[in-house]
Amino acid sequence: MALVPKDKYPPHPPDVFTNPPPVVITPCDPWPRPYYLEDGLRKVHPYHYTYNTYCKERWRNRQILEIFESEFRDRPIEYYEEAIRTGRITLNGAPCTPSTIVKNGSVISHTLHRHEPPVTAQPIGIVHEDNDLIVINKPAGVPVHPAGRYNYNSIIEIMRADRGYSFNPSPCNRLDRLTSGIMFIGKHREASERISAQIRERSVKKEYITRVIGEFPEGEIVCEKPILQISPKLGLNRVRANGKEARTVFKRLAYYPPKDDKDREIKEDAEGTEREGQPWKKLRGYSIVRCFPLTGRTHQLRVHLQYLGHPISNDPIYCNQRVFGPSLGRAASDNEAEDEDDIMTRLSRMGKDEVAEAVAYHDEMVDEYNKRKAEKMTGEVCDVCQTPLYSDPGVHELGIYLHAKRYRDENGKWDYQTGLPEWALPPPGMEGPTEATPETDPLAVDLRKLGLEDPSSEQAPVVAATGVETIAPSADAAAAAA
Repeated sequence: MALVPKDKYPPHPPDVFTNPPPVVITPCDPWPRPYYLEDGLRKVHPYHYTYNTYCKERWRNRQILEIFESEFRDRPIEYYEEAIRTGRITLNGAPCTPSTIVKNGSVISHTLHRHEPPVTAQPIGIVHEDNDLIVINKPAGVPVHPAGRYNYNSIIEIMRADRGYSFNPSPCNRLDRLTSGIMFIGKHREASERISAQIRERSVKKEYITRVIGEFPEGEIVCEKPILQISPKLGLNRVRANGKEARTVFKRLAYYPPKDDKDREIKEDAEGTEREGQPWKKLRGYSIVRCFPLTGRTHQLRVHLQYLGHPISNDPIYCNQRVFGPSLGRAASDNEAEDEDDIMTRLSRMGKDEVAEAVAYHDEMVDEYNKRKAEKMTGEVCDVCQTPLYSDPGVHELGIYLHAKRYRDENGKWDYQTGLPEWALPPPGMEGPTEATPETDPLAVDLRKLGLEDPSSEQAPVVAATGVETIAPSADAAAAAA
């Protein structure tokens, strides 16, 4: 029998395990959660809390103060300098200086007196529930995960508070804080991973409903402009040639003109240009638009609608004349970063020394009360931690007109949807669609005509937010009805 050379299989290296770095304070976890309801809002009493965050890839080999300055918007740099000096911010459980370099694997700890913003007191709707999964109708204005200024006022923590401390909801998809609609919550890891994998593989078809300014064109509007993240701190994304691939199909569901045309006349000179220098004013009335995202980029629908010249009516970022100027960012250059530093400067003032106003606030028909009742710094500070305090948000700030109406498996295994949100229904005195029907909902057929969907896919039973199960029409039936 042949002998194996002595050095063929070198000895195993010794087992060396490095303990995770210590933290300054174990994160508090008060139970029951410190919620209280007031004026239609869910509020949280202030409390002390320690964030423990592992170094993200983009933080590696950067100074700790630089990280806080660039990534965290809610406090000024002077606060972070003082927090480092007094030991409220530490690195791996040890004191540090503003110039300390953060390495891969490090843990940053930040102990502070938390002041969470209020969110809507509207309950989380249940569309469907079984032993593995909860399909919810997420209220607008509530973040999915604890992040930034939000912790207990998040979908995850609100559901845990409702169902018990041991309940550990696992989101399978994520909606922006300002967006409402269909979300999947796994009751255990296997269920969550199964749905998450389907969404990542793009085998889940999504439909959103939105309300945009002006008369959106009829027919199928396909936008394939790439999207680039400009500022993660401010949540700003733009159409840019060097961005990531993004593809959306839009189709108008309804158009509602202004009630009084006399109050909305466009004043034009002999050459046909607007005298007031506000081209958005020609976008009279509003449209309800159905959106079919074929990719899943951050703010994809909001950015594409802005590019098309019909931003979401109450979007405080992408429908903001004070940030983007009179054109509202319509058809912004694909190749040139047009005054992006100025845009980010103006956007950074929103919610601090200016109200985060959508373009509607530049419309004389908006109620002055709504302009005053908005979240911004009050000039007061907390007696405990000297943190600047904010006023309560107005109702108009608790969400935007963007709703995830329907998610379905392309293989026909499941299909969940909600009804139209209230803001998408016909206004008083006008007629329009109140639900999706084969006549008003022909997008699936149109997508096949556009070559954007597999014609062999079939639809599954639809479970609406009412809990009533109905059978969706097949593609052939929908085509015949249309």
